[in-house]
Amino acid sequence: MDWSGVEAALFDLDGVLTPTAEVHMRAWSVMFNGFLRGRGVEEPYTDADYFAHVDGKPRYDGVRDFLASRGLTLPEGDPSDDPQRETVCGLGNRKNDAFAQVLAADGVQPYPGSVALLDHLAAATGVRIAVVSSSRNAVPVLEAAGLRTRFDVVVDGVVAARDQLPGKPRPDTFVRAAELLGAQVAASVVLEDALSGVAAGRAGGFGHVVGVDRGVGAEALTRAGADVVVRDLAELVPG
Repeated sequence: MDWSGVEAALFDLDGVLTPTAEVHMRAWSVMFNGFLRGRGVEEPYTDADYFAHVDGKPRYDGVRDFLASRGLTLPEGDPSDDPQRETVCGLGNRKNDAFAQVLAADGVQPYPGSVALLDHLAAATGVRIAVVSSSRNAVPVLEAAGLRTRFDVVVDGVVAARDQLPGKPRPDTFVRAAELLGAQVAASVVLEDALSGVAAGRAGGFGHVVGVDRGVGAEALTRAGADVVVRDLAELVPG
């Protein structure tokens, strides 16, 4: 990839910089399947549901959209809800507890290819970089992976809630990150593994949208708006 003329690279976190998408997938599965069994719903939650309804979205949006796919509704509740409450926010908080437990126990290592691209951008191009994540756990994950000091700007679920920014597939969080970096949207690159994130990059009019195929499929990422699809970010390092 030719990085000349690129002012900013906007990285999703889970599945792009770190393999925490796998931890999220396990946490969602444990939470949703426990909930469905308690409701007597026979059709289980699967990885296909993760990619179709949850991946890349703010947590409560993912809960709401998955429940809708099964014809289920719950009271919205409040972000302060106890994780045992059967509300949209309660289920979201229940999933977050499961994720935090796995992260604390196992830690996380960044993808080597992603670190290679970060090293290249820092050393050779002068491209400004930010993390744009729907997760409210973005900073703890970056710290656990040893990446936090590489990014001056992190626009995550906490920032989105504070600033009332709609989440992916809307482009607002990516646009805010570009603004904070002092970069033009049209001269910025979005790097995403989720369909909702790729769609956000395309909707925002960003100069280039890179899809990272960690399981959703190259064709699906292309249909969502990716200009190019790679399996590893090392493919974007010249030479």
